[in-house]
Amino acid sequence: MSSPKPQTMKPQTAARKLGVLLSATPAEFQDGPVSRTELDELQADPPQWLADLRRNGPHPRQEVARRLNVSVSGLARGGVTDPLTTEEIKALLADMPAWLEAERATQAQVRAEDARIKAARKQADAQGSPRS
Repeated sequence: MSSPKPQTMKPQTAARKLGVLLSATPAEFQDGPVSRTELDELQADPPQWLADLRRNGPHPRQEVARRLNVSVSGLARGGVTDPLTTEEIKALLADMPAWLEAERATQAQVRAEDARIKAARKQADAQGSPRS
């Protein structure tokens, strides 16, 4: 009997799961598939290049949006299409352009509405009421 073939993923998928931009990773990471075991090891004990990327960037859109507390769509509406470094994100937060203030307010409203709906569903479930 042969041993099972390890599950692998494309480098792009692994980079997304690690929260880093693939183009900023070392060539050896970009060149071949990444096994689940390798991914788990990278997450458990990140090498220096991964720690530096997570700390300093450049960061992918999802991470930039999270750090700015806006949606990915909000970034696009604000004209932010390129990956940003941590320093660029800090500069945007310090400067707080009008588009960023508006998008943060929109994001806060969306989160408040989501929380309201979740609480209403929880209350309805506790009372045994059917949801629509």
